[in-house]
Amino acid sequence: MGHPTVYPTGVTVYNPDKAWSGFTIVSAPELGALLINMNGAEVRLWKDVHGFPNKIFPGGHIMGSTGTRNPKYALQDQLDVVQLDWEGKIVWKFDRAEFVEDPGSEPRWVARQHHDFQREGNSVGYYAPGMEPKIDSGNSLILSHKDVRCPYISEKPLLDDVIYEVNWEGEIIWEWVCSEHVEEMGFSEAALNAMSRHPNFRGGSLIESAPSVGDWMHVNSMSTLGPNKWYEAGDQRFHPDNIIIDGRETNIICIIEKKTGKIVWQIGPDYDTSPELKALGWIIGQHHAHMIPAGLPGAGNILVFDNGGWAGYGSPNPGAPKGEKAALRDYSRVLEIDPTTLKIVWQYTPMEAGFLIPLDASRFYSPFISSAQRLPNGNTLICEGSDGRIFEVTAEHELVWEYICPYKGNIGMPMNWVYRAYRAPYDWVPQAGTQQEEAIKPIDVASFRVPGAAPLGPLSAVKVEGTVGYYGGAGHCVGSTD
Repeated sequence: MGHPTVYPTGVTVYNPDKAWSGFTIVSAPELGALLINMNGAEVRLWKDVHGFPNKIFPGGHIMGSTGTRNPKYALQDQLDVVQLDWEGKIVWKFDRAEFVEDPGSEPRWVARQHHDFQREGNSVGYYAPGMEPKIDSGNSLILSHKDVRCPYISEKPLLDDVIYEVNWEGEIIWEWVCSEHVEEMGFSEAALNAMSRHPNFRGGSLIESAPSVGDWMHVNSMSTLGPNKWYEAGDQRFHPDNIIIDGRETNIICIIEKKTGKIVWQIGPDYDTSPELKALGWIIGQHHAHMIPAGLPGAGNILVFDNGGWAGYGSPNPGAPKGEKAALRDYSRVLEIDPTTLKIVWQYTPMEAGFLIPLDASRFYSPFISSAQRLPNGNTLICEGSDGRIFEVTAEHELVWEYICPYKGNIGMPMNWVYRAYRAPYDWVPQAGTQQEEAIKPIDVASFRVPGAAPLGPLSAVKVEGTVGYYGGAGHCVGSTD
């Protein structure tokens, strides 16, 4: 689908009566951690703090990273994870996961963090009543990379996902390695064969000059479950300390038992093996799968941005002749799922957005990155990441806030992509002071024109060779019923 070369940026829609107002933290490409208010005013920029993602904490603190390893020797590895105060002072730092000696760079310790981290006190990294992340103590869960060899997956060198629990002093006190649990994941023989040959071997194809490694699972989200009704009812799978992750390349969402490391709940990699999974439909290339925290509408359900696009391993087919990226769909869905029945409780798809499936379903489509956050009033904040579009919808799917990122970063081409976005209450950032809120009504695109291109005059119907044409003066036909 084509895109215009000129389009509005900033906040384009805001209904203060229906939106859940606060500050939104945006990882602005090639700029830093950007805090905006509901009208799009840029309240604070932590320049060059490029979070993967950025998260805003109480007291105006921010978490992110100060840099990325040279892409010639690493794929999406962050140098560190840091917490900064409002003034930009680093008050906490972790980088001692691995000591690296990259050619042309000083040998150093690095975190190799990617895609997610969580601070004790809050299970998911966004606001939930009574669940404030600690800012001067507590442990952190950090999603990182590790280079491994695992013949069960492939003979090729692999880029694996590892979760570290790190205390306030920066010491690793717990570790979980993804490849050590691959045999629990239920891959078919066809999937294992495809994965063995092509374990998402990145080899510089998607990331310029990236090392040749098999990013076989590509975990992009990780959080604890936190207190929830399922565990309180006796279901041990949903212990508050257990960890939910999703694997973008395998179409898997699973829950890890913290005590043993075993997988105790899972959907994917296939979605045609039971009536419940068939009704759910294929989840493909998903991001930000997490359990909605206690205190928010939908608490206990799993919220996920189901990207679509291309992902998974399986039998070769016309869209995936090698069996890699075997599942395809050219539109996105946001799903809220009951984890005990797998029923969809709420969704936002092209249909709810007002588009026809499949004719123009790709108008809601982000094949990579993206996120979704449940807000206290029942609205959902959605980051349609590849388009740089962040928007808020009500439970009835009404659009009540929309922001288009004006900044571009280069991922093979200039794009205004936004990895994730989070909404936080005003009182988490007292330094910003009181914010003015002004409603922004949607632009009437039928009458809006760039200066110099005035709208046509009053329209009148005329009959032309059996059709009805609409003339705007000067003899220019601008519409027809044909």
